[in-house]
Amino acid sequence: MDKIKLLTIAVIALLLLNFGTLGFLLISGPKHGGRPPHRMPKEIIIERLQFDSKQQKEYQTLIDWHRKTIDSLDRQIRETKNELYSQLTKPDVDTKTKDSLITVLANYQIQIEQTHFKHFADIRNLCTPEQRENFYDLTRELSRIFGKQPKPRHE
Repeated sequence: MDKIKLLTIAVIALLLLNFGTLGFLLISGPKHGGRPPHRMPKEIIIERLQFDSKQQKEYQTLIDWHRKTIDSLDRQIRETKNELYSQLTKPDVDTKTKDSLITVLANYQIQIEQTHFKHFADIRNLCTPEQRENFYDLTRELSRIFGKQPKPRHE
């Protein structure tokens, strides 16, 4: 067998192997590192608590209130942080102002946690007695479901 025939067979074999690998990857789909694909917390709660359409509408009202409240607090936190960090532009940082702004930030964080807690208490109140057991199971996972996904570190 001459070199050209051998090279042709090798190229065809490599092409078939590449196409086979691509086909396998496309058919099997992404695996997300063994984790299920990310779903929205709203979808998880509706599914796990088996909300009917009336409960879903009431739940959406709770979500709207929660988002509006949290967005407002987040905006206030950003403004307060800007004010706090602007103290660094001064030659001498006023300790009373700095401490006061840090206390304001801490109070905003307390309000955020109280808002989250009220939101989940309101969700619990939407549940029927049969759904409450599923809600109690869900409470063990709330920090995982609603926790912020870790961002890749850029060092």
